[in-house]
Parts: sequence; C-alpha cells; structure tokens
Amino acid sequence: MNLLSVLLIDDNESQLEVLAGFIQKLGFRVATANSGESGTCYLQNNYIDLVITDFKMPGINGIQVLEQVKAINPDIEVMLITAFGTIEDSVEAMKKGAWDYLSKPIDLEELKIKLHKLANYKNLQKENAILQARIDNKFPTTKMVYKSRAMDEVMNLVARVCDSNVSVLITGESGTGKEMIARAIHHSSLRANHPFIPVNCAAIPESLFESEFFGHEKGAFTGSIKRRLGHFEVSDKGTLFLDEVADIPLNFQVKLLRAIQEKEFQRLGSSQFIQIDTRIISATNQNIEKLVKQGRFRSDLFFRLNVIPVVIPPLRDRKEDIHLLAEYFIEKYRKINNRSIESISKEALDKLTKYHFPGNVRELENLIERAVILSRNTHIQKEDIAISDSDLPVFSTSTRLEERVEELEKQLIQKTLKKTGGNKTAAAKILGISERVIRYKIKKYNI
Repeated sequence: MNLLSVLLIDDNESQLEVLAGFIQKLGFRVATANSGESGTCYLQNNYIDLVITDFKMPGINGIQVLEQVKAINPDIEVMLITAFGTIEDSVEAMKKGAWDYLSKPIDLEELKIKLHKLANYKNLQKENAILQARIDNKFPTTKMVYKSRAMDEVMNLVARVCDSNVSVLITGESGTGKEMIARAIHHSSLRANHPFIPVNCAAIPESLFESEFFGHEKGAFTGSIKRRLGHFEVSDKGTLFLDEVADIPLNFQVKLLRAIQEKEFQRLGSSQFIQIDTRIISATNQNIEKLVKQGRFRSDLFFRLNVIPVVIPPLRDRKEDIHLLAEYFIEKYRKINNRSIESISKEALDKLTKYHFPGNVRELENLIERAVILSRNTHIQKEDIAISDSDLPVFSTSTRLEERVEELEKQLIQKTLKKTGGNKTAAAKILGISERVIRYKIKKYNI
C-alpha cells in the first residue's frame, strides 16, 4: 500500500501534537504547520498526498487553504476539520474539491478509516497510471479518459487481470466502452503482439456460427470453394473478443464451450483437431444471469466466460467524467475536421451534465463531433449541443405539498451523495440524519 504523506494544519498546538502522533503510529509520514500561511508555504517545496486542515484559524481559513492547495497541485487531497460539522461548511468544502471532512471532537477510529481509504485510492491511481502508460505505449489509440472513482475501480481491476489468461466478461449499457476495455486488456497483456479479433455475435446468422468460429474445408458445404480459417484459428495466441455474447444461439453454445474448455476444435468438413491458445474476452449489455434462469443461455458457458466480471458504470453515474471526455473529443474532432474550436462554455457543459445520456459515452462523442463541426464560435455554446430541452430533467408541477417535499428531499440526497462520492455515512452526516434513515430514503426513492 502507498504510504501517505500528510500535512496537518491547525493553530491548536495540543491537537496538532495528538493528531501527528496518531497518524505516525499508523505508519504514515507527517508534517505540521500552525497556520494556513505556513502550511501552503510548506507545500511550495514539498510533495504531500493529503492536507488535513482546521476550518477556523487566524489568517486564512480552511476553505482558503483548500483553494490555495488546489492551485498549487490539484492532485493533493484536502480534509477539513469543522467545529460543529455544519452542513454549510461541509457542502462548500465538497464543492471546492475537498476529499472529506472531520467533525470535532475528532473520532480517531473514523480518521484511521478515512486515511486507509485514501491510501487505497492513491494506490489505485498509481496502478491505473502505470496501466495507462503501458496501453499508450503499446496501442496509442486506446485512450482511457476518466477521473471518476467508479472508473478508477474498473481500471484497477483491468490492471490486475491483464497479464493473466483468465476469461473476462465485460457488462454495461450500450455505448459505455466495452470494446475499448477489452482492447486495453489485450494490448497491455503478454498477448499484445498477437491478434485481437473482435466478433459481433449479434451480426452472425444462426446457420453460420460454426463456420465463422471454426472455419471450413473446401467443399464442406455448397458454396465453400476454398478453405476458410475461423475466428478461433485466426486469434491463436491472441485474444478473441465476443461482443454481444448473449446473442449466441443455444445450439452453438455447447460447441463453443467445448472449444474453450478443450482448447481445440475441428473445421467443418475435417476430422482433424486443431489446437489453439486463445484468450476469451466477452461483452454484453444484457443480463446474462437472467437469461440463464430463463433457459436462454447455458449456465456452464456463462460460468466459463464470467471468471472475472468487469462492470462499466453508465455515464449518468459518473458525470464527473463528462467535462474531461468532452474536452478530449473536442481536441480529437477539431484536428480531424480542421476546426478552430478551443473548448466548451460553462452553459454548454451544464447542459451536458444535466442530460441522462441513454447512449452513454458514444452519444457524448457524437454530440461533441456535431458541435465541433457546426459551431460558429471558438467555444462550443449551449445552442450547439443537440439536446432538446424536453430531454432535460424538469421540476414537478405538482401542487401537493407532500409530493414536492419528497421530490426536493430526493434531489438533496442525490446531490449530497454525489459530493461525497457515494459515501452514505458522510452524506448522512452532512444532512444531519442517521445512516439507517439515509439507506431507507435511498431505497424509497430508488436512488
């Protein structure tokens, strides 16, 4: 685990000493400062992973420290200590990029949990950076663009399975980037110098599956005028990517399972077994477990494909990635189409952020490509984004007090969970309710 380096900023010398001693006993490196000014000065010449600062101090306060820290290095995380745990202070801190907060009197066990959580997250970031560098070196067009913790988790799992031969099943809605994840796994694996063969299983006629996957000999059936190699043979020593794997017909699934298990197959029209060494990566936007229960997908094949499940969250659940992705697509299509677009306006970005994105990243890419081509400005404007106002969320027009209160309550919980990165305990503290109550509300409102 990555050992955190922590800077404590507090004008209370006794609390500073207690916290520093506690954090050192946990094995982390600690530096201290008795004012916001001296703390930010220290950061100019020293690298720190985390700043823990008191909110109320003489001179610059905790929010000002947060702003200056992010100006020095946005990768440094900040945790604020608030005297009364007020909602206003905590929400303002989260809006400005704080990692977390602590309420006085400080619960040392809570602090320990938060520090270990951050250490794990920093370790995730480091592993993901190494993976991305490997992918960029081996396959420059596979660019993974994200900043959300949800995608950090996905990419960390990807990093850990790359160098193995294990089967991976990637699930997620259409347009989330399942094939890109599959390519990332292949091109950062030991098979990177061998073929990556993508196969859209939904596009193959049912009668041709065996020929497509196993190939055929000349004369094996009417119209087979020459030998043809199948997907398994072509992908030998590489990776076979089965996209839309849930659409493989039942009558072929048993043959596919045998080829995967035995690592051998026969071409149509041949009695000779051909040995293969192919890694299988599959993807689907369907619920295969449900298909298994319905008898529409073989359970034994599902278990063979689903050794390592990778679930890609939809774009609406990681909206912090939208700005970064938008800027990436602007740069991409600006060059391709020889346009002078520089960036995107706040109003246009706000419109994108409010949108539900049923088509996920692919839909965002299409919207940005269109905006780059049609915009008359150097910055993409709100009107350049081809999203109808009717597709954006609107407030209910209900006049019933109970319904309006429930709607506002749901929106407040959603916003607070977003600010805490989905941390229900932290959100409950900000809202001034118990964790049991927030879990009940989340279930009630289907958040």
